[in-house]
Amino acid sequence: MFETHFDATYAWLGLAVVSVATAGVAATLPASPPPDAAGVAHTIETVAGGEYPATAEHGVAADRIRLTPRSVSLDGGGGTIRAPLRGPRITPVQTGENGEFDDERLRRVLDGVPPDAVFDDPEALSAAAKRARSTDRGWRPAPERLTVRRVHYGGVHVTLVG
Repeated sequence: MFETHFDATYAWLGLAVVSVATAGVAATLPASPPPDAAGVAHTIETVAGGEYPATAEHGVAADRIRLTPRSVSLDGGGGTIRAPLRGPRITPVQTGENGEFDDERLRRVLDGVPPDAVFDDPEALSAAAKRARSTDRGWRPAPERLTVRRVHYGGVHVTLVG
């Protein structure tokens, strides 16, 4: 009645090894899903590719963000994800190294102020957008919401993202 079968010992040892291996695999999985860079890119491309001025917002669940004229990268607990932007080039409106916005005028336009109330002429808007696109963009703390705004001023069409 209390005898041990030789096969039962190996079965229990095998079960213990499988349990430890399963626990090890589960411990290496990320605690959260990767950030949704593709969703952010889709929102940006939808606004940037439109014919008319438009504004959209997209929630960001990431710790850091990197915006370039041709891509958006998000970094969070689930890893780092980069999504290319296939539409027209965007103009990133982010804070600089000192915490101030690189161009406060572009930030005001992104926040809803008409471009003709901020810039003297369409060429000034175009020059500010070119400067913002040429600035080297590093990782910045991610906001809770990303705003995308396409504006037209004269013959200048700019998509601001910040």
